Amino acid sequence: MDNPTYPIHQQWMSLALELAKAAGEAGEVPVGALVLNARGQLIAEAQNRRERDCDPTAHAEVLALREAGRVLNSWHLDGCTLYVTLEPCPMCAGAIVQARIGLLVYGADDPKTGTIRTVANIPDSHYSFHRLSVLGGMMESACREQLQSWFGHRRKQKS
Repeated sequence: MDNPTYPIHQQWMSLALELAKAAGEAGEVPVGALVLNARGQLIAEAQNRRERDCDPTAHAEVLALREAGRVLNSWHLDGCTLYVTLEPCPMCAGAIVQARIGLLVYGADDPKTGTIRTVANIPDSHYSFHRLSVLGGMMESACREQLQSWFGHRRKQKS
């Protein structure tokens, strides 16, 4: 990527990868997410917590959006940037559109449930009222390797 903002995006995605690593170590699918406000300040961070919270909606993106809403005292997160290590699923993509996020930056494509660009495209669909700017593939190799390594280790444990 030749974009001059790449080093900034890389810095934030590195933090999201650290959050994902912590999730993986806790037995969760390793996904991390964080939200920056319109001034580029970190206002929320989260990691997957479905297993720990026994909550099917406790995806990193949803938890980060909830925290950002609390910090800003508004569900309108326009002007904010969401970083996440894995392309969002349908639930998370819907929440991202509902929150009116300004920019989504994600790492690895999800060929099974990715609904930003891979399997479907919720933000650009005719039924989406909010057009979302997206930068996909940020530190894709590192994000993909983290997920593949975690799932590989988990498969070994089960056999």
